[in-house]
Amino acid sequence: MITKNLQNNLDYTLFSWGKQGGLDPIEASHAKGSYVYDLHGKRYLDFSSQLMNVNIGHGNQRITRAVSNQMENLSFVYPGMATEPRGKLGKMLQEITPGNLNKTFFTLGGSEAIENAIKLSRVYTKRHKIITHYRSYHGATYGAMSAGGDPRKFPIDNQALNNFVHVENPYFYRCPWNSTTIEECGESAIAHLERVIQFENPEAVAGILFEGESGTSGCIKYPPFYLKKVRELCDKYGILMIIDEVMSGFGRTGKMFGIDHHHVVPDILCMAKGLTSGYLPLGAITVTDTIANAFNDAPLPLGLTYSAHAVSCAAAIENLNILNEGLVDNAAKMGVYIEREVEKLKEKHPSIGDFRNTGLLGCFELVKNRKTKEPMTPWNAKANQMMLTNQIGSKLRELGMFTFVRWSWIFVAPPLNITKEEVDEGLGIISEAIGIADAHYLK
Repeated sequence: MITKNLQNNLDYTLFSWGKQGGLDPIEASHAKGSYVYDLHGKRYLDFSSQLMNVNIGHGNQRITRAVSNQMENLSFVYPGMATEPRGKLGKMLQEITPGNLNKTFFTLGGSEAIENAIKLSRVYTKRHKIITHYRSYHGATYGAMSAGGDPRKFPIDNQALNNFVHVENPYFYRCPWNSTTIEECGESAIAHLERVIQFENPEAVAGILFEGESGTSGCIKYPPFYLKKVRELCDKYGILMIIDEVMSGFGRTGKMFGIDHHHVVPDILCMAKGLTSGYLPLGAITVTDTIANAFNDAPLPLGLTYSAHAVSCAAAIENLNILNEGLVDNAAKMGVYIEREVEKLKEKHPSIGDFRNTGLLGCFELVKNRKTKEPMTPWNAKANQMMLTNQIGSKLRELGMFTFVRWSWIFVAPPLNITKEEVDEGLGIISEAIGIADAHYLK
């Protein structure tokens, strides 16, 4: 039976990324820890932190109190005013970001962070081209979507912004250079990147925009030296290195930022999602002293009505306090445990072709045959090719799990407060759902 609440949602609102007919969304009622509950009392284990952003888990009332306390004093002033939470959060970000990333401009989300990073890089360098990966997602506004290579941009391709150049990822499982090791794949990817820089004219390239760790494009693992060599190319050609930590930041990968695994300092770091764990909207770009100082005597051409919103900043401050109470370490610990348990699942399920993971940002890649690596569902599959994916997604929901399922990928990105018992529950549910793919395995 359709409730009045559901009917209002369907009749008067539009839902993201899908056809509007035939929708059957979960009617979320409340959430606590690693679980979301619907209006009918059913419990769902949240195995993708909603959209990989509820890092501290659901229902933490410390955020509620921090927000309430802030609103009792000050909810909003225009972004040209200084506020206590703005300054305090800026200082906290300076302390946890690597190297000389010292000054932050606040946005209201990840797409806005990417937009402003692109704008700033072009103004600062007086160049115009941005290089990104084909297998990447950087947001849904026109600039951010044009920057990414995700096929969700295809319907607006004829209106995409100019001067974005895409390169191949070092995707070892499906290496475009047929490499035999991940290191060899990385070397080929770096050589490819440098050729593209040269073809595009290095003096025209403002920035290289890569993710700190790959997210919804398949959690593609970087070769161990890859980002260091990207940094070297940036330095060689005077290009800014822009790192998108919107999804991989704030403990998600078992370190505060994905870039921390690679010991590299970018010129611009983009953030959102885990900055407030989704409790309120907030994004940011943090830049080096070198970039910031260039605007000491020149206007900074960035501005947003809700930049540095005091209430969102207050939520972020308390969120960072909570993250620093062992959650980042727990993400690393649980990630190792998940990887160990998945090795057992590989023995049970022939359709598991690969599992890629860093901390609590990972995904299964399902195949019809391990030798040929034919995907269970083609990349960017049409509706009539999505039968198995849809069946697996429905099974997960039936068994009480919410997670991101896309083509041949099942994502594993639970909140950072996840326990071993909850991991076991989640992998058990996924194992049962993967049985659907096993039934179509071609020996």
